[in-house]
Amino acid sequence: MKSWCDNYNLGASNITNEESVKQSVQEQEINLLELAKKLWNCRKLILTVCGIGIIVGMVIASGIPKEYTASTFIVPENSRRSTSSGISELSDMAGIDMNSSSTTERDAIFSLLYPDIIKSTPFLVQLFDVEVREQKDSTAIPLSQYLKERQKSPWWSAVTSAPSKLMGWGMSLLSEKPKTEEASRKIDIFRLTREEAGMAAAIASRIGIDINKNKNRRRTITLSVTMQDPLVATIVVDTVLAHLKEYVTAYRTGKARRILAYNEELRNKAQAEFRAAQEEYTQYADANRGLVGMASRAELARLQNEMKLALSAYNRTELQVQAAQAKVEKVIPVLAVIQPAIVPLAPSKPRKMIILLECVLLAGAGSVSWILFVKDFIRTMRQKSKDCKREKVSSQMTDD
Repeated sequence: MKSWCDNYNLGASNITNEESVKQSVQEQEINLLELAKKLWNCRKLILTVCGIGIIVGMVIASGIPKEYTASTFIVPENSRRSTSSGISELSDMAGIDMNSSSTTERDAIFSLLYPDIIKSTPFLVQLFDVEVREQKDSTAIPLSQYLKERQKSPWWSAVTSAPSKLMGWGMSLLSEKPKTEEASRKIDIFRLTREEAGMAAAIASRIGIDINKNKNRRRTITLSVTMQDPLVATIVVDTVLAHLKEYVTAYRTGKARRILAYNEELRNKAQAEFRAAQEEYTQYADANRGLVGMASRAELARLQNEMKLALSAYNRTELQVQAAQAKVEKVIPVLAVIQPAIVPLAPSKPRKMIILLECVLLAGAGSVSWILFVKDFIRTMRQKSKDCKREKVSSQMTDD
């Protein structure tokens, strides 16, 4: 009997839970219907705001200057491999191990550091004086002058940048220098002026480098430059690639070139000693040609031996120089250009459709938020303020 009562109570509780769930679902459906009805009643406001968003998006998209992106696709390699048996024999004879440099030493600057190299101050300062020219103008000007004088900006930037320009103008008046001094000043990478630092930042913002880190394939690099003129973008991306090659080559071959210079110095010294010994031997032999004394023969033999030793040392240093030259060629890095830079035909920025969609979405979201939340919140706040005023008035009347 007791178990039957428990089961009955349990069933009744389940029924009540199901009814409560159904009731909550119905309430949610009613709330959603009310919200949808509220939005439908205010559809004119939503459409009007979205239309305003379209107009604002068109104004913004038309006000942003067109920009073009030129890119190049490269594949870095560690070093040039020399498989020639002659070079191996030279290195063995000269006592130089061509494979002594470890992978860590060769790859002290590897491809993952290329973005840091390109964005470094010395690298960017080198690009200030790069000669560029626009498609519509064949006159070549420095890149810094092009960015300063030929770059266009949105019309609203004149308003937003007015305070900073006024501050900069005032500071320039306070710390004004003679124009001759400014013109003759050389760029010091350790003490850049505000204008030079801003120019370096502007160039860095327009250079992009994307490294593919896929382990299943060889690492690839995409180098790109964005400018408002397509020809300028192509010239700058080619220049950046050339400077990057020079930088990496100078770094990786620095040690090998120092060894080569040292071996060349030893070779020149050995050559001078050999020529001096040869000249001394020939002069003594010519002066004592008819003499048959033991002392003269011994001196002649000694001079001949010194000449042979000097010749042997000279030949050995010559082999060392040849092996060092081969070492320099071996460690030179290779950046294989798969896709060279081509003058772009279509602009990459601005993306007008995306700007329009963003403006329409923002306008729609703002209007919906106003209808569902802000409008009711303001109404309730006003009602509360009215109620408070009424209570104050009634309390004053009761006091009187």
